[in-house]
Amino acid sequence: MPSDVTSQLSFFDKFATHAARFVSRAWFFAACLLLVLIWAPSILVIQNVDTWQLIINTATTIVTFLLVALLQNTQTRNDQSTQDKLNALAEAVAVLMTHTAEIHDRRGLHDAVTELRDAVGLEDRESS
Repeated sequence: MPSDVTSQLSFFDKFATHAARFVSRAWFFAACLLLVLIWAPSILVIQNVDTWQLIINTATTIVTFLLVALLQNTQTRNDQSTQDKLNALAEAVAVLMTHTAEIHDRRGLHDAVTELRDAVGLEDRESS
């Protein structure tokens, strides 16, 4: 539940959040494009096609590998945050439904409340 969620982020989580903001900007894409545009004519200086290709392959592989790790951390935290919000909404609806069922004495609502409450936290009990 959201009341169980701490607002404290670890150093890595803060770093991943800042990195995600940094690389999602248009100028970061422009800088990557500029790097490729600078690399392309460098064949004239390097003159060895294998070395020339190895330079761009190594650079892009390293950047991709690190960004995937950072962005996955950010995405996982975002997914968990969304799930916590959905669980809080489901619990609030369950309380409202329970109150309504008690006032109007409707058995169907009691069953729906039980099913809804069983669904809260289901993502933690099921493997994906």
